[in-house]
Amino acid sequence: RSGAAMSVLPKIALTAAGYLAIERAAETKSEFFDGEMFAMAGTTKNHARIVMNFSRELSARLKGRTCEPFATGLRIKVEANGLYAYPDLVVVCGEQRFEDALLDTLLNPTVIVEVLSETTERSHRVKKFDLYRALPSLQEYVIVSQSEPRVEQFLRQPDGEWNLCITTDPTAFVNLTSLEYEIPFAEIYERVEFPVAEPMGGEPLRQVQG
Repeated sequence: RSGAAMSVLPKIALTAAGYLAIERAAETKSEFFDGEMFAMAGTTKNHARIVMNFSRELSARLKGRTCEPFATGLRIKVEANGLYAYPDLVVVCGEQRFEDALLDTLLNPTVIVEVLSETTERSHRVKKFDLYRALPSLQEYVIVSQSEPRVEQFLRQPDGEWNLCITTDPTAFVNLTSLEYEIPFAEIYERVEFPVAEPMGGEPLRQVQG
């Protein structure tokens, strides 16, 4: 009624068990934190190419080793804070620990790789990294830009601190220290096209290949 005070229903937080029940039956993926589900956005051509390139390099180099890469689709859980997430790539070294017998939620990733988009840039750089580094198993967190040739690596030090290394040189190598493996920067960005800013005079955008 006009002028009547409206009652506000209290927000009911979803439990982790409730999230998993919904997620395992859903056709689309959602992440979960602090009682809320967050639908995952669609991907782009650049995003898909970078994930494929990185996955190809890791699969080839880690074949026969105790470290195994998993591409988009494998959910991870951070037990310390309850985050459930779907990184673009994860690598787990040694024994693989899962939450339950369904083997769809990994507990102990060694390396996490995320490909940035404009909508996820801040969340991956700040909030997600804060949550991910609560994983005792995590040794390296890699962020790859899809809008410019730039790879950021956060490497855990023996004292628990994290060092940041940024690579932008197309002739350089990205040294994955925790895996004792170097990936050519150019291989990560093979066939990836970056938009060039419109010049003075209003000429249309062109694409350059990374």
